[in-house]
Amino acid sequence: QVQFVESGGGLVQPGGSLRLSCAASGFTFSNYGMNWYRQSPGKERELAAAISSTGTATTYADFVRGRFTISRDNAKNTVYLQMNSLKPEDTAVYYCNAYYIPRLGERREYWGQGTQVTVSS
Repeated sequence: QVQFVESGGGLVQPGGSLRLSCAASGFTFSNYGMNWYRQSPGKERELAAAISSTGTATTYADFVRGRFTISRDNAKNTVYLQMNSLKPEDTAVYYCNAYYIPRLGERREYWGQGTQVTVSS
């Protein structure tokens, strides 16, 4: 049974920092690329950051590049999102996402339950 435990969200002032964690179980974590998505009220879910299965490759959306850092610990089956210099527009529910393409035409994907991040003074 696939499970995610997301933590680290909360209320922070503009310019502050938060570190999100997503602990996974029920699948072979080290086979999966991991993403952090976010969704604000009235907006579509958008990809914020991604990391390869080995952790050697990362990519970021323009709106978080230079402020957020994605990382993973395959020994702990956990992916992280370090968020610095937070802005009010970063307010959203943040979701971790796991994906794996074992063969052409097949994709396995799982979602966490989301954690709320609110940036406000």
